[in-house]
Amino acid sequence: MSHTIGIRQAQKLKTRQGLLDAALGLLEHQSLSSLGLREVTRAVGVTPTAFYRHFDGTAALGVALVEETLDSLHGMIGAILADTGDSEERLDRSVELIARHVTAQPAHFRFIAREQHGGVGEVREAIAAQLRGFAEEVAEALGAEPESAGWSREDLLMLGGLYVDHMVLTTSALLDAGPEGEREVVRVARRRLRLVTVGRAHWLDGEALGSES
Repeated sequence: MSHTIGIRQAQKLKTRQGLLDAALGLLEHQSLSSLGLREVTRAVGVTPTAFYRHFDGTAALGVALVEETLDSLHGMIGAILADTGDSEERLDRSVELIARHVTAQPAHFRFIAREQHGGVGEVREAIAAQLRGFAEEVAEALGAEPESAGWSREDLLMLGGLYVDHMVLTTSALLDAGPEGEREVVRVARRRLRLVTVGRAHWLDGEALGSES
């Protein structure tokens, strides 16, 4: 009996992944709001009834694609930020990580770039929630560093948000540039992060001046 249940579960997971992959392929040429459920099921060779065993609708499928694309980045970026050592080296590694992911999964990140401001509210919110989560993780990691002594929680979150906004811009630039332009995008991304790092080093200087005026 357990063997049979295992086979059924494996088949269910295979069908679910097939629906996600088919949707991603179709979304190369259209937005999620225009994607038809029957298009997806036809591509996989299952019935619409089978689709509803996995997702409540195309919005739920889109949210699953967001999670599939961004969930794995959380642990990787967290591991980089948790490393001790030179902060610029860690930032360089984070840029390289993003570049590798975009190169390996361009369709996933094109989907994110398109739907971040798209017409499906549930998906927009799922992307926004992921980005907020990234900002909070970055803020927490930066807050543990000696350079952040005296920083408020609000300012750390602002700094984390700057890094995440930079990540999003870099992703879009990599998608636009393609493989031939990746090196230049990475070079500029590193320089921009260093500029943020310089500003971070003098942020409290500006706060002190403001309190004196």
